[in-house]
Amino acid sequence: MTLLKDRSLEDFSGELAAASAAPGGGSAAALSGALGAALVSMVCRLTLGKKEYEEYEEELKEVLALSEDLRKNLVNAVDVDAAAYGMVMEAFALPRQTDEEKVVRREAIQKAFREACESPRKTSLWCLDVLRLCARVSGKVNVNAASDLGVGANQALAGLEGAAMNVLINLPSIKDEEYTDHLREEVEETEEEGRILKAGVLREVLAYIGGAD
Repeated sequence: MTLLKDRSLEDFSGELAAASAAPGGGSAAALSGALGAALVSMVCRLTLGKKEYEEYEEELKEVLALSEDLRKNLVNAVDVDAAAYGMVMEAFALPRQTDEEKVVRREAIQKAFREACESPRKTSLWCLDVLRLCARVSGKVNVNAASDLGVGANQALAGLEGAAMNVLINLPSIKDEEYTDHLREEVEETEEEGRILKAGVLREVLAYIGGAD
C-alpha cells in the first residue's frame, strides 16, 4: 500500500475527504506542520549567500538543518497518525468471549489509545519547534520572503492546535489519570507558547508588508 506521504496532493486530499476515519485531522495537522517547516527552509535558502544577511549566515544554516529535520519528521507523522488510529480499531475488533480475551482486549485498547495520543503529541511538539525557528529567524531573513515566513508560522500553529485537539479527544478513553493530567497540562502550555510565538512573528511580518495585526 502506498504511503500517504508518497501520494499526490489530489490523491491525498481525496482520501482525506472520503467517508473513512483515517486519514483524518491528525494527518492533516502533521501535514500543516510540515508545510510550515518547509517554508522556514525556503526563507533560509532564499537568504543564504546574500551579502546584506551575511552576519546571520551560520545561524541560518543551523536553522535550515533543524527545519529540514522537522519537515521530515512531520511528513512521516502523516502516516504514523493514520496508523495509530488503525491500532485503536484493531484493538476494539479483538475477541472478547472469555475472561482472558477480555483482559487482552482491554489492555490492547489502552495501549492503542496511548499511541493515538502520543502520535499527535509528537506532532504538536514538532510544530512548536517550527514556531520557535520562525521566531528565531524573524527579522534575519530576506525581506522579500517575509510573507512566506508568516505563512509558515500560521501553518505551524494550525498543525500544533490540530494535533492538540487529537490528543485531547483521546484522553477520556485512557484510564491512567496521572498520564492524562500530564498531557492536558502539556497541551495547554504548548498551545500558549505557540500562540505567543506566532503572534510575535506576524507582528514583525505585518509591520514590514504593511498589513494590520
